[in-house]
Amino acid sequence: MSRKVVEIAGRRLSLSNLEKDLYPSHGFTKAHVLEYYRRIAAFILPHLHDRALTLKRYPDGVAQAFFFEKRCPSHRPAWTETAEVRGDDGERLTACLVNDLETLLWVANLASLELHVPLARAASPETPDAMVFDLDPGEQADILDCARVALILRDLLSRLRLASYAKTSGQKGLHVYVPLNRQETTFADTKTFSRAVAVIMQKNYPELVTAKMAKEYRKGRVFINWSQNDSAKTMVCVYSLRAREKPVVSFPLEWGELESLAGLGDPERFQVIHSEAVRRAEEKGDLFREMLVKQQKLPHL
Repeated sequence: MSRKVVEIAGRRLSLSNLEKDLYPSHGFTKAHVLEYYRRIAAFILPHLHDRALTLKRYPDGVAQAFFFEKRCPSHRPAWTETAEVRGDDGERLTACLVNDLETLLWVANLASLELHVPLARAASPETPDAMVFDLDPGEQADILDCARVALILRDLLSRLRLASYAKTSGQKGLHVYVPLNRQETTFADTKTFSRAVAVIMQKNYPELVTAKMAKEYRKGRVFINWSQNDSAKTMVCVYSLRAREKPVVSFPLEWGELESLAGLGDPERFQVIHSEAVRRAEEKGDLFREMLVKQQKLPHL
């Protein structure tokens, strides 16, 4: 097993199996994964900061078995920041906080290709910083349908004086986020509101949208998954790699770009691969930066 020791900010980090091909059909090794996260660190770290990380690990690459890990591994470096949080079973567990480059690279070295975080920070687990609409295409629907729904959703939210921001899921769908950043917001608020919006959308666009979770209602439609607005749920972090055939990224899109992509009619154009993600982030900056600072209050529907 190959091993390389690097020093970052005075901390020593041992990297292993750098030649392991984690995306075998693309020739993207662990060394490439580490280099991607190093270059995207300035953009992803603010969105990971102080959030309990759920690791999604692919030790033998994307074509093989994976596992989720909510507990921060016991063999973590002494300098790793952690937080005590409540697990799905109600028991307390120690979660990793990825607040710096060295922790981000340590996590990537564990072959945690995907980084999933809750909508709330670890210190205030019942206070969501944002509300999300997870747009999931059913059978016979695709990301172009998700784009149509996202644009309608943007306009509806705008009429309610709520700014929203979109990103690719890095898989088949899109995520529309509404920043809140208010201490008084609760998950009960965001879940009630997002469900109401999803039901309104279903009523007005019954051939395009469903707010129902059951598979039989999703055929040819986009499921607006409002249930993600829950303290027990996580979302893939913006700028995270996804474990697909290619090393694609969950990447933010400006609304104008989303409109253009929807008009092109090619689902493949929505995929943002690792190299493009780095280039675009370095050129345009963090298109999701408003998610961290913009304060908004949910109106009563």
